[in-house]
Amino acid sequence: MTGKRRERRAGRRIRWALALHGGAATVARDVSPARKQRYLGALAGALRLARDRLAAGGSSLEAVEQVVRCLEDSPLFNAGKGAVYTADGTHALDAAIMDGRELACGAVAGVRAAKNPISLARLVMERTPHVLLAGEGADRFAAEMGVDLVGEDYFHTPRRRGQWERTQRKERAARGQGKGRSEGGSTVGAVALDLHGHLAAATSTGGLTNQRRGRVGDSPLIGAGTYADDRTCAVSCTGRGEEFIRHGVAHEVSARLRLLGQSLEEAVRSAIHGTLAPGDGGLVAVGRDGSISLAFNTSGMYRAAADSSGRFEVAIWEEPEELAER
Repeated sequence: MTGKRRERRAGRRIRWALALHGGAATVARDVSPARKQRYLGALAGALRLARDRLAAGGSSLEAVEQVVRCLEDSPLFNAGKGAVYTADGTHALDAAIMDGRELACGAVAGVRAAKNPISLARLVMERTPHVLLAGEGADRFAAEMGVDLVGEDYFHTPRRRGQWERTQRKERAARGQGKGRSEGGSTVGAVALDLHGHLAAATSTGGLTNQRRGRVGDSPLIGAGTYADDRTCAVSCTGRGEEFIRHGVAHEVSARLRLLGQSLEEAVRSAIHGTLAPGDGGLVAVGRDGSISLAFNTSGMYRAAADSSGRFEVAIWEEPEELAER
């Protein structure tokens, strides 16, 4: 954003705001222009859908679910259609959603049949007294709720299969010394503030390439990878899940606002560049005042943001790219 544009927006009350991410593991800087545009186009498309919903008075909860469903349906990201492979050659999907009004939340872990895990997580929040359903129980709940179910082959993409095969070869060569970290895994998430002053957050992932059966990362864990509280902010994280779990990063950001009186930007930077180690990942956050923060300590993060002042931008590396088309 240019200095003049910042100046024009200074002092305006933000009525709604939205931010999303497609993961903190990025494509190489020398990627072809065509591939780069595919990523930017996918981010911008999801941003437009939710922007229009929020501008029309839709709820933040609807907006974040819509964004994440859109990214789950794209083979570019590590969620839904583009999910990575586990060690046994299958897929295990995790998701969480949280409504900041009363801290209502729902999550699923290790699901294998729901086309859109984020919508299943919302059903856990709205139709059960529970927060998290996992494995076979979550799949059974999906069937009971009548959500769109798909076969295992739906989640397959040649690129993810190739990543899995390369990782397996490396681990065999190292005699099990490798840790099976994701190659370019791209967890997706969204946070939003609506016209009614309510916040919401949603996150979805396919986990780590070649992860052990039963492994669960931070995305479906409330307070680790996902959090929303109308008193403070909404947060969705991406990166090395175990580190976000150990430090409860999503809740830490909220707590810094509520207990220390920090600004959203201060709280996010403290978490990403202080609590976490370089290379651990990033997050997107929206404050109760409409402020937006997008921070990462990796080489880049797929991300996008929009608000009622006219902001509309997408980015992969350092500088956001303001789009001419609105």
